[in-house]
Amino acid sequence: MHEENKTAANGCGKIRSGAQNGAALLALMEKTGYSMVQQNGQRKFGGPPPGWEGPPPPRGCEVFVGKIPRDMYEDELVPVFERAGKIYELRLMMEFSGKFIGVCVSLDNCRLFIGAIPKDKKKEEILNEMKKVTEGVVDVIVYPNATDKTKNRGFAFVEYESHRAAAMARRRLIPGTFQPWGHTIQVDWADPEKVVDEETMQRVKVLYVRNLMISTTEDKIKAEFNKFKPGVVERVKKLRDYAFVHFFHREDAVAAMSVMNGKCIDGASIEVTLAKPVNKESSWKQHFNGQISPSSENLLGFPNKEDGTQKSLAKPASLSVRLNGQHSPGSPEVERSTYPFFPGIKLTPISMYSLKLNHFSSAVMHLDYFCHKNSWAPPEYCLYSTTSQDGKILLVYRVLISSIADDSQSYFMPEKLCTTVEDAKELAAQYTLLHL
Repeated sequence: MHEENKTAANGCGKIRSGAQNGAALLALMEKTGYSMVQQNGQRKFGGPPPGWEGPPPPRGCEVFVGKIPRDMYEDELVPVFERAGKIYELRLMMEFSGKFIGVCVSLDNCRLFIGAIPKDKKKEEILNEMKKVTEGVVDVIVYPNATDKTKNRGFAFVEYESHRAAAMARRRLIPGTFQPWGHTIQVDWADPEKVVDEETMQRVKVLYVRNLMISTTEDKIKAEFNKFKPGVVERVKKLRDYAFVHFFHREDAVAAMSVMNGKCIDGASIEVTLAKPVNKESSWKQHFNGQISPSSENLLGFPNKEDGTQKSLAKPASLSVRLNGQHSPGSPEVERSTYPFFPGIKLTPISMYSLKLNHFSSAVMHLDYFCHKNSWAPPEYCLYSTTSQDGKILLVYRVLISSIADDSQSYFMPEKLCTTVEDAKELAAQYTLLHL
């Protein structure tokens, strides 16, 4: 954005200072009651406007306007656009040079996250309950508890026939207005499923196997998947109650998926699907609809995809670098920049748990958010130390996760040591997230 001491010309050819420009924008906000927020490369006016009720406008209500003079700002643009009707949201795109660019992105999210569900409720019960109070329910996705397959994990995803139906359901299910089974639930948008193009999926030869028993070993899984055709499985990687089964050939993976889906292994009925490849430019893994940054791969010492060697502990970027939004190409799109605080801007107290996961850039915050979503107690960190051969103090945290609902406890401790407390805590949180 323009620095405060720079000047800009308005649409009539007059030169106005940065202070005058800020005053004009402040006057616009006071007059209209709209809020104005600056984000990466854009400034958002409204969305929603004051007094707005109901879901956002449906698809087809947004237009792109190009060739806007570079010296025009919201105080001049809003009156022009309002001639056509009430503005829901105006996004002004710009480069640091002041050049405007046009971008239109639309996302139809049809899935809601429902948390704090009683763990004894079955899929059919949750589905029926959602259908009683909301319209357009297509399906309910429920995950069995990792240690007790007769219970759910305390949350579910509800799929609706359209984004509008999901938006209306979200309003209907606001906590306090609806209490299924006499229980207060949590409602939020679920992060959209990662979309992989069909051409890429046609090359996949890895299966994702869910709902395994904690006690089931990788060797047992490999043996079970080799039964229908000996020697087709290359390797198995198991993480808690799910696993990835790698095949030498795609046709064997597809055949195994058809044969093994719904089969019982150690008493658990498994679900088998093709694994979705992870983009090398995105995060290493998505867990519970949340992102863990690529530094997790470095910190946890996962093998290098190219040569199989182990990566060393990553040193976190300095605070000044992170605040200026300078990320590595693979980092998730997390807003880390600072923006001007215009005089008179209204601030509203909020809870961190009302935010989306992409507002958190550290695994420590992700883990806290994750526990809250599942109605668990906050994670407890216990610090341990040892001394390296060259005399350095090395640190590691053990994390305790406690379920308030059933009094169960789980401990997680990474197999790597760190030289700083901050790295040790971040590593422990990342490790815990990957194994929950």
